[in-house]
Amino acid sequence: MHTMWKGSISFGLVNIPIKMFAATENKDVRFRYIHKECNTPIKYKKICPTCNKEVAEEDIVKGFEYEPGHFVIISDEDLNSVKNEINSKSIEIVDFVNLSEIDPIYFNKTYYLAPQDTVGKAYKLLRKAMEETGKIAIATITIRNKQSLAALRVYKNVLVMETIFYPDEVRPISQVPGLPEDEQVDEKELNIANQLIDNLTAEFEPSKYKDDYREAMIELINKKISGKEIKVTKEAPERNVIDLMEALQASLKETKTGKVKPPTTKKKTASKKQTS
Repeated sequence: MHTMWKGSISFGLVNIPIKMFAATENKDVRFRYIHKECNTPIKYKKICPTCNKEVAEEDIVKGFEYEPGHFVIISDEDLNSVKNEINSKSIEIVDFVNLSEIDPIYFNKTYYLAPQDTVGKAYKLLRKAMEETGKIAIATITIRNKQSLAALRVYKNVLVMETIFYPDEVRPISQVPGLPEDEQVDEKELNIANQLIDNLTAEFEPSKYKDDYREAMIELINKKISGKEIKVTKEAPERNVIDLMEALQASLKETKTGKVKPPTTKKKTASKKQTS
């Protein structure tokens, strides 16, 4: 696993040297754009539309558009002056809170934190203290010139850091159009909806969920590679149930008879080769 950041966790006057690793990975099937005539990947040039010419890397600077068409240039020296004002190599713990107090909308990216030394005495101490108190830590960290809030918690036997959005980065729900204001619902429909939720309630088992689209795409690619004929599956017929009560009752009946089953993981024989 590639180390993507080295620093330390500041816990009061305690300093814990750590290494950071990405805990998740994007497994989307990615495609390259290629020239249809010769199957060569297309390259993209940086063109100035005013000068109508290609711009070299050394001639490109950073600019902030404060008004449409008006920019202020930010130099590397400007950026370094801001960097020097903050500690960019430390995860600064500022508070300990309950995980239940943080709504999932705030979570962004997950990282594993491991001690830099093999003993990891301070690392083990913080991990054990957080386990016993049931608390998580709120901290600040700077990654790639961006300061983020973060939540540190214990996951199995590793400290995990989740970067979280600042409150002003979460859009207010008042901006969401078309939300129904009236909270009144039909009691019979609500009763059936509650029964439907009860029937579909199960223990969370991550391994039983899969990305059907990605697996189908990998299967398609493997067939293309092996030269097999591609057959298009017919689309499933749409359910045209207009009445809400009818839909609820039909769903409840299906869950009782076991027709609605949770997704299962299929074993595939084809190698899951990812395209870059």
